[in-house]
Amino acid sequence: MSGDGTARVFVVEDHPIVRSGLVNLLGAGYDVVGSADSASTAIEMIIDRWPDLVLLDVHFSGGGGEAVIRAVRQVIPELKFLCFTVSPSRLDVARMFDAGVDGYLLKTSDEQELLDAIEATLAGQRPVSREVAGFMLDIDSDAPDAEGLEKLTRREREVVDLIARGYTYREAALSLTMAVKTLETHMAHIFAKLNVQGRHEITRIAFETGFLRPDDQIDPSDGEEHDDEVDGSGDE
Repeated sequence: MSGDGTARVFVVEDHPIVRSGLVNLLGAGYDVVGSADSASTAIEMIIDRWPDLVLLDVHFSGGGGEAVIRAVRQVIPELKFLCFTVSPSRLDVARMFDAGVDGYLLKTSDEQELLDAIEATLAGQRPVSREVAGFMLDIDSDAPDAEGLEKLTRREREVVDLIARGYTYREAALSLTMAVKTLETHMAHIFAKLNVQGRHEITRIAFETGFLRPDDQIDPSDGEEHDDEVDGSGDE
């Protein structure tokens, strides 16, 4: 809290007009200590400025809200996070709550609903838009009747995140601190669950479903060398 007891809020939003509007709206009742449009910038600023609550979207460059929450919670475990997004996707809801978000509000909400959700989050409650509230009863990314990327475990989704961005198997394995053969095993499971044959199909699914956005993709250095290698025979 600020010296006068006002809650300190940080905003992460990659659309400039929306970000400006949120900062202006929240500035009337909170101490807005900063804003950012990417995960890396947000993580650095949040840890430096130590707000009470972070209002953030699901999808933005650098890994989105999930990446911010996971990184910051390691340093400030008590920090509150409220997701404010256009996405009613069950997968996005599951990903964000798995990461540790405290509330999930859709941008179809009006200003008062947003302010009420912020107060509820600060008070330790779990505000959720009614459009996605039903997901909270049975969110389970491993549910047998799940579809698409929802079939994958959290670790498998982490693999998809990197592979779809253009990482080679070796680069992804290094990033996730696992052996290349272990990553290949994950890829075999992913191929089977999604009923696809290659990494390019996984990439297509990741972007078509909104799991990643076009500006999240990197230029792969040698992504073809491991394209469909899933039998554990890759080098380490």
